[in-house]
Amino acid sequence: MDISASAIICAVRNHGETGAIVRAFTADYGMLAGYVAGARGRQLRPVLIPGNVIKGEWRTRIAGQLARLTPEPLQSRAHLLGEPLAIAAIDWVTALTAATLAEGVPYPRVHSAVDGLLSAIELAPAARVWAGAVAQYETLLLAELGYGEEFDADSAPVAMMAQTRQRLVAHVLGDRRADVMAARERLVERLKRAVA
Repeated sequence: MDISASAIICAVRNHGETGAIVRAFTADYGMLAGYVAGARGRQLRPVLIPGNVIKGEWRTRIAGQLARLTPEPLQSRAHLLGEPLAIAAIDWVTALTAATLAEGVPYPRVHSAVDGLLSAIELAPAARVWAGAVAQYETLLLAELGYGEEFDADSAPVAMMAQTRQRLVAHVLGDRRADVMAARERLVERLKRAVA
């Protein structure tokens, strides 16, 4: 495999003393995993933040082997790390995307939605501008994975998220729900405080 593409960082898991396994979402190739040597060093740590956009090069010598990923920063959202509500939303969107999408299967609508949603979270002056879009993203993701169902688009964002929660846990997340749903619960709690 020899792939070069721009991608949205969705998950970073430490591996070994200095490396990490990174899952990044591309428009043409879907979710791709790769090993990044030196990922916890001063140069790469700020690049490998979920929500950031990179230009990645995935290379393997043997089919079925985990690719070696060389990331170059294209767009950083690190400036949002001081914004608890925005970072909770980014954590939830990227964690959900990483946990639900299969490796190497392109989902162009989902990629476009994630890219637009992360940009809205980054650029919007308040959560009320993007909160409904987070709930709509959950519904789109469920529909793309074959669990589509109508929802009330006029509902408040927290109510819309409540409508999709059960289907996410029961059908899509399975055994991974504890880790991923913790990110969702943080976002919902912060949204409730922001609305109140």
